[in-house]
Amino acid sequence: MRPRVIFIHGNQSSHWSGSWAPWLKQELERNGYQTFFETFPDSIIARAKYWLPFLEEHIKAGESDVIVGWSSGAVAAMRYAETHKLRGSVLVAPCSSDLGDDLERQSGYFDKPWDWNSIKANQQYVAIVHSDSDPFIPQEEFKIIEKALDPDFILIPNAKHFIEWRAGG
Repeated sequence: MRPRVIFIHGNQSSHWSGSWAPWLKQELERNGYQTFFETFPDSIIARAKYWLPFLEEHIKAGESDVIVGWSSGAVAAMRYAETHKLRGSVLVAPCSSDLGDDLERQSGYFDKPWDWNSIKANQQYVAIVHSDSDPFIPQEEFKIIEKALDPDFILIPNAKHFIEWRAGG
C-alpha cells in the first residue's frame, strides 16, 4: 500500500501552494498517492504548540504516512517524529537551530535538545533535500542533521531555499 504524503509548508506562508508544492501534489496524485496539502494554523510564526497538535489531532499523521516538510515544516516533521511513528520523512531545507532568528526562536522547536535517536528509530526512511546556495540555512545545519540521522542526502544545485525553484526548470 502506498503511503499518504503529508506536506508541511514553511513559516511566513499565507497558503501551502507557494512555489513547488502544487507540482508535488499533482505528481504524487498522478502516481496514485493519497495526499494532504493544507495551510497549517499559525502559518506565519509556525509555532510547535499549534503545528504538532494539528499533525496529531487533525491530520492524524501516523505509521503509514510520509511527511514532506519544507523549511520550518521540516523542523516540525523532525519534532513530530521524536514522539510518533511515521513511515518516513523528506526534509527540504531543514535546520537544527533557530539560526539566531527571532521568528524561528518564537516557534518553540528549539527550546529543548533534539532526540535524534527517536527521530531515526520512529521512521523507516529519512531524506534531506537541500541546495548549495540556500541564503537562509547555512550548509553546516544540513551536515548536523545528516550526521545525526544518516538520511539519504539529495543536493539540488542553485535552488536557494526552494522559494522560486520550480521542478524541472
